[in-house]
Formats: sequence, structure tokens, C-alpha cells
Amino acid sequence: MAEPPLPETDPTIGRLVSDASRDVSSLIRNELKLAKAEVQLSVKAGGTGVALFAAAAFFALMSLVMLSVAIAYFINWNGEGLALQWAFSIVFGFYLLVGALLGYIGLRKVKKVRAPEKAIAQAQETKQILKRG
Repeated sequence: MAEPPLPETDPTIGRLVSDASRDVSSLIRNELKLAKAEVQLSVKAGGTGVALFAAAAFFALMSLVMLSVAIAYFINWNGEGLALQWAFSIVFGFYLLVGALLGYIGLRKVKKVRAPEKAIAQAQETKQILKRG
């Protein structure tokens, strides 16, 4: 006895394969979008750290000479204050501390840069699901 023909509402194998292929493609596109969003956030944090390093370098290079001389002479104040060599040493130490502080803050910002962890985890999960299927 022959089996009755399938009703028109039952999906064919070709349609099922097509739907699965479309769903996998959609899943991969969404995972790529997630990875892109995470990378953009990390790049933004890294950019802030680089900007802080640039600000530290700008501060050190552009204002160091003129401001150092002015402050050292202010500390000396007509020869009645500290000797000039000590005045210049104090100014040097101050700028060294400011540069170290800006460098430390920049380093902390750069360390906040992360890999796209959510996208990687989602990709691993998808890989495991596809292996099982």
C-alpha cells in the first residue's frame, strides 16, 4: 500500500535546509555585529588612554622650560630664598611627579581595553550547538 501524498502545508527538506541556512547566516551576522560593538567600546577606552599620554607629553615638552625657569626664580626671589640650584631641583621634581601621575592614569585607561568577550562566548556556544546538530 502506498503512502498518501504529503499535504501542501508540510515543509519539504529543501525548504527546511534553506530555512536553517538562512537562520545560521542571520546568527553569524548578529554575532559579528556584537563583536564590532564590543571592539568599538574597547577602542574608545584605548583612545582615551592614548589621549592622556599625549596630554602628558604635551605638558612636559611645551611648558616645562618656561614655567620651570619662572618658578625657580620665584623660589629664589631676589637671592633671599633658596639657592637657584635647589629651586630648579624642586621644580624638576614637581614636573616629574605630574608626568608620572598622568602616565599612571593613562596606563589604567589603556588596561581597560578588552577583547570582545560576549561575542567570543556566543561564537563558542554556536560552534558547540552546530557540532551537536
